[in-house]
Amino acid sequence: INAENDAKNTTALNNAADISVIVVYFLVVLAVGVWSMVHTNRSTVGGFFLAGRSMVWWPVTSLFASNIGSVHFVGIAGTGAASGIAIGGFEWNSLFVIVILGWIFVPIYIRAGIITMPEYLKKRFGGQRIRIYLSLLSLVLYVFTKISADILSGAIFIQQALGLNIYLAVIALLAITALYTVTGGLAAVIYTDTLQTFIMLIGSFILMGFAFNEVKGYENFEKLYMQAVPSITGNISANCYEPRPDSFHLFRDPLTADIPWPGLVFGLTIQAIWYFCTDQVIVQRCLSAKSLSHVKGGCILCGYLKILPMFLMVFPGMISRILYTDVVACVDPDECEKHCGTRVGCSNIAYPKLVVELMPKGLRGLMLSVMLASLMSSLTSIFNSASTLFTMDIYTRIRRSASEKELMIAGRVFILALIGVSIAWIPMVQGSQSGQLFVYTESITSYLAPPVAAVFLLAIFCKRVNETGAFYGLIIGLCMGLSRMITEFIYGTGSCAIPSNCPTIICGVHYLYFGLILFVISGIVMLAVSLMTKPIDDKHLYRLCWSLRNCTEERVDLEMDDWTDNQDSNSPGFLKKAVMCFCGLETKKAPKLTKEEEEALQRKLTDTSEVPLWRNVVNVNAVILLCVAVFCHAYFG
Repeated sequence: INAENDAKNTTALNNAADISVIVVYFLVVLAVGVWSMVHTNRSTVGGFFLAGRSMVWWPVTSLFASNIGSVHFVGIAGTGAASGIAIGGFEWNSLFVIVILGWIFVPIYIRAGIITMPEYLKKRFGGQRIRIYLSLLSLVLYVFTKISADILSGAIFIQQALGLNIYLAVIALLAITALYTVTGGLAAVIYTDTLQTFIMLIGSFILMGFAFNEVKGYENFEKLYMQAVPSITGNISANCYEPRPDSFHLFRDPLTADIPWPGLVFGLTIQAIWYFCTDQVIVQRCLSAKSLSHVKGGCILCGYLKILPMFLMVFPGMISRILYTDVVACVDPDECEKHCGTRVGCSNIAYPKLVVELMPKGLRGLMLSVMLASLMSSLTSIFNSASTLFTMDIYTRIRRSASEKELMIAGRVFILALIGVSIAWIPMVQGSQSGQLFVYTESITSYLAPPVAAVFLLAIFCKRVNETGAFYGLIIGLCMGLSRMITEFIYGTGSCAIPSNCPTIICGVHYLYFGLILFVISGIVMLAVSLMTKPIDDKHLYRLCWSLRNCTEERVDLEMDDWTDNQDSNSPGFLKKAVMCFCGLETKKAPKLTKEEEEALQRKLTDTSEVPLWRNVVNVNAVILLCVAVFCHAYFG
């Protein structure tokens, strides 16, 4: 039977209908990328990194596509298959935080006139060490969580669908992804993301319909899931392979559950604040919107879309366990290795298995396109944002007199280095957290992100916090987080069948609780050290803190900008000119501005005014969204 399944997998997409769908899809994506490449200004830092602040509200929704990647399709569906619906609460928790992003954080960022998050902290606190610390930490997190996990999840899907060598498939995907990221800049990423959001939603809705049809409705689905026990269990304890009694509850026991409810409500909110409100990938989308009302509109639409993963990913993942119990719910290490190549569990293949086995020809090709789309949209967003961080916050420290053209090239070369490191890290991701990809990414985030969330919240809401306090809070938080993370990697996280022997005093605290403790300790250190040291004068904080957000006086920056544009005056030859045009480095699109034009451009980039009608429309919609979020939590609680 396994041999037959393997043969089926290798030829699953070997038909004209599927192949033609995939080819048409890629042609459309490349056409959109080329169109945006021609129609947007990519030859300036503002054009390449912020799309010239010209985006309307609906493409800003690309932050949903940037957030929802193949790691969600594979990871959330996999954890749903393993333990029930609680993982869907990770998505619903962010509904509240997205409103906080649009109404509190983004107005401050826009008034501050910044491009990157470390740049905001530099303006707020002065000095260079926090900015460089945050840039480096963000890049580390990109490698350990986002890029490596996304690449792995895409590879798992391709392996199930095509039977190709994982690394060969990954390299082909990355080549296509890098092509339009490098050539198009942020505008190409946003427009292609917006297209892919619709493709993702259509394909996953169709699959959900097929899945529920197989189990004959929701009530039958609940009953069948609780009976989905693998036939080969060996001498392993029953609680390792029987579905959890609380599988259909969001809020679970605070001490014994896999996802305790205080961690889901409080610990997860801290992670979400870091991810949505202080992370370059998401905030950069919002900073590209043409007005604050467009930012808020994009956030609300993204919030409504975030309701869907429970129905489009978690439930299908659980149905996959019902239909393919021996494979998806395998518990015996030898059996698991035979089915999916890893000994800690095969829950990650729940969604890909459903696609390959359930979808008819043509639609199967569409779903592969969806997975490729989600993988590419996440990777393009991360590559663009990582190169922004490296270029604006690290490279300008090394090369203070770099020309704008040199910065563009440095950012693109850096993307290639990032990919190499991420691919090398993939084997570590495969064996972590019982093979549950989403739990792996969330746990790493819990160890590294809470001090960053604390520093941003205090920077905005407590003007008394200064650079010294912020820096020592970050460092102490980092040391605590790394001690837990490194210990886990040394001992391994194990699985239910083969538990880890990591000391309970270090690994015994649930990762969501650990993140909460880390956040509180970091915040206390920041406040305590700040109160013992000299405060920052208000004249340096105008429009950088919530209490001073409406000040009109001119702000005295604590430090001057590191980088000023030194235009390359040499006239390029024909070949060089062609290459520059392809990469968006042609200088003719960036004419020299007069002092008045520069001031007008700066006013546009820092304007947060709203038309009263649209301000009221988005405010009412925000209230409706929050009511829907509360209802969802109450109904499934």
